[in-house]
Formats: sequence, C-alpha cells, structure tokens
Amino acid sequence: MTRSVSAWPSATWWRPAVRVAAVLTPLVVCAILFTVRDQVTAATDVLVLVLLVVAAAATGDRLAALLAAFSAGVWFDFFLTEPYLRFVIADAEDIEATTLLVVISLAVTEIALWGYRQQGREARRSGYLEGVLGAARAVAEGTTPAKTVVDVVARQITDVLEADDCRYVAGPVGDVRFAVLDHDGVLTRNGRPVDVDRIGLPVDEYVAIPVRRGAEVVGYFLVTAVSHAVFPTREQRRFAVLMAHQVAALGSSA
Repeated sequence: MTRSVSAWPSATWWRPAVRVAAVLTPLVVCAILFTVRDQVTAATDVLVLVLLVVAAAATGDRLAALLAAFSAGVWFDFFLTEPYLRFVIADAEDIEATTLLVVISLAVTEIALWGYRQQGREARRSGYLEGVLGAARAVAEGTTPAKTVVDVVARQITDVLEADDCRYVAGPVGDVRFAVLDHDGVLTRNGRPVDVDRIGLPVDEYVAIPVRRGAEVVGYFLVTAVSHAVFPTREQRRFAVLMAHQVAALGSSA
C-alpha cells in the first residue's frame, strides 16, 4: 500500500512528544544563549532559533512548527532582549529582531511544509506507477493466474482511492444507480458529474470503474467507500482507471 511521506509512526505518543519538544526546545536553547549573550550576536541567536523551527517543520506537522515559532519569539524576548528576564522589549532594534524572527519562522514553516507535500506527492505518484507497471507485467508474462491479477488490481485501486473495498464483477454495469468513473477521472452519477474534490466519493452508493475491451464493457470494479469521506484527486482517479484497464488484456479468463 502506498503511504504518504508525511505519515506518522504508529506510536500514539509520537505527535504529542514532537509538539512538546517544539515548545520546550526554544526555551532551553534561549536559556543557554543567555549565558553567552555577550559573545553571540542577536543575528546569530535568530538564525539558531529559525533552525529549530525548520527542524519542527521537517516533521510535517504544521502545529508543531507554529508552536516552535511562537515559543522561539517568546523566549527570545525573555532571555535575549533588554531588559533581560522580562517579557518587555525596550530597544527598537530588539523589537525588529523579534518581529523578523517570528515572520521568518512562519515563512520557513510554510516553505518546508510545501516541500514536504511535494515530496509526498512524488512518492505517491511513484507508487501508483509501480502498481500499474506491476499489473501490466503480470498480464504480459501470462504466468500469473487471472484471478490473482484481478485481486492485486482491486487492492491497488482500493489503496489509490483510499476506499474501503474493491471487487471485480464480470459483465456490463447493470445498476444505473452506481456512480461511474471514466477514463478522464470524472465521476458521474445519474448522468451528472460529481465534484469529488468538494464532496468526495459517494458514501451511499457504489462507484463502478468499467473495464472495456474496445467498445465492449467486459466487467467493472465495484468500489465501496462508506466508512469515511475520501477525496481522491483527479490524478488518483485516473490512475485507478488505468489500473482497472489492465484487466481487459486478460481476456475471458478474468
């Protein structure tokens, strides 16, 4: 199954632990920098704290990064601006430095998270392509039983669409109530397009992905997504259709 790069470890303590660290680490670092404040410039202090925010953003958790940015600004004010050890800033340059710290931290957070999302997208795309190529290879070699190929494709479609279940049904789509996913990734229901990006896949009805051999529909994959709302992208939907079409080459043995 293809996982998002931003997926967290399964341990339930991990996310809260990262967020607690995002709050406490700037406190500890600012306290250390306070002891050497005469040897370190304010610009260096800001860079060190920005690095901490980057580290928090690298986890892929926006809240952790925002907490780190807020904590860095607060403790920079408390430890590293005059009057020291008070939440007061008397010097205009210190006010500017604190403001820049927070603004830069927030900007870096968004840039880091954007890069994280792009990396996740590329990983998912690579996984989808591997699935399609694997199915095509199994069909071309002809050594894998048709039922096994169909089962593998069904699992891949389930994963790509983040659905609950998927199974193959031989023959044309017989129920007009089914929503139908076409080769362009467009979902239609009762002849009308469904805005999947906004409302997700139907939770009250099946989604059918027809398998065509030429103009003939030889079967279809029946997708169920009833336990939770899912919003597969147009690209994900097109990959699902592409994988379903691999079954057409199996002939009547499917």
